[in-house]
Amino acid sequence: MRHQICVLTSLIVCFIVQYGNCERDDVGGGFVQTKGIHFILNGNPLYVNGFNAYWLMTMASDPSTRSNVTSAFEQASRHGLNLGRTMAFNDGDIKPLQISPGSYDEDVFRGLDFVISEAGKFGVKLILSFVNNWKDLGGKIKYVQWARERGENITNEDDFFTNPVVKQYYKNHVKAILTRNNTINGLLYMDDPTVFSWELMNEPRFPNDSGNSIQNWVTEMAAYVKSIDSNHLLHIGNEGFYGETVPERKQLNPISINFGTDFIQNNQIPQIDFATFHLYDDRWLENTTERAKSVYVDKWIEGHLKDAETLIGKPIILAEFGKSSRESPGYSVAKRDSYFQKIYNATYTSAISGGSCAGAMFWQLLSQGMDSYGDGYQVILENSPSTAQIIKQQSTKMSNIKF
Repeated sequence: MRHQICVLTSLIVCFIVQYGNCERDDVGGGFVQTKGIHFILNGNPLYVNGFNAYWLMTMASDPSTRSNVTSAFEQASRHGLNLGRTMAFNDGDIKPLQISPGSYDEDVFRGLDFVISEAGKFGVKLILSFVNNWKDLGGKIKYVQWARERGENITNEDDFFTNPVVKQYYKNHVKAILTRNNTINGLLYMDDPTVFSWELMNEPRFPNDSGNSIQNWVTEMAAYVKSIDSNHLLHIGNEGFYGETVPERKQLNPISINFGTDFIQNNQIPQIDFATFHLYDDRWLENTTERAKSVYVDKWIEGHLKDAETLIGKPIILAEFGKSSRESPGYSVAKRDSYFQKIYNATYTSAISGGSCAGAMFWQLLSQGMDSYGDGYQVILENSPSTAQIIKQQSTKMSNIKF
């Protein structure tokens, strides 16, 4: 995965990252593939320990803050983190990537170029998401707004999944990302092995829909992505909420609302290469005891890993989890550490036993001095030695799994 511009650059980066971190063979060159319920890289099983950092492109597009991106990847690599998840979109009103349908800010796009190039230097592969379900950074509501401004009779943001004009806007953006020529390393994004996977959407939901709308949308868009880029893996980006495929599984959903998704059916689509799920028990289970939350976490993880193995037959990653100082009653760093350890133990137990779980990704990694980006979940590795140690230990354990 590491795209090295030259041998000298590679040696310098490896020295800076830290003494022996050059031998990151677990995230070496080549495209990640799947074999059954496992990821494969260069013929060997691949396990991950990862992080989310949605802000990377925004910081990279401004020369005065670009160093935060380098610092994040350096710290990630120093702690063995080999997978990052970030956004290949910003359709909002502040420093947008896509200003209007098909119109892009080249400076912001060069920021994304930098993110991908820098990740490659530090041995970090990237999950890149195409659009947001939420209004943050634009989201599906911005696409619907664009279409309405151009005469489409659209009344609901969830028409994003069904309106042909909006769907074409989305496809055009996908194509723009996949065929982008990186101004730093010279590679088309679709040819760059630094990319671990494309993500169709961050946390797609269509509340109270039958589930057919998102199922049909994923089927259509997954085929479209694969028609352009057959090198990279593709996943949906959903949270793991269950639908009607296995009705009894709906008992695992945190609330009885129909989210319009079906974890099992959605991920059985052939062009979807692996499954993901998210976990926010403090947010989902307000006014619930800590004991009840702990039991729920175990069941939520166990159910998804089992279904990935037996019903979906693909690898799975816990793509978002965290402990918030704002949402968790009685929060402390020690409590966060215990929570991280619980999650890591569950994912490692699956991986070491040959199960479907390839790793987990915490929300969210920040660099020092980025206090304004803090949302309560932030982890600044330099400022949190106990959490950083737990993360590094998990990285080591996951990288040492051999079959």
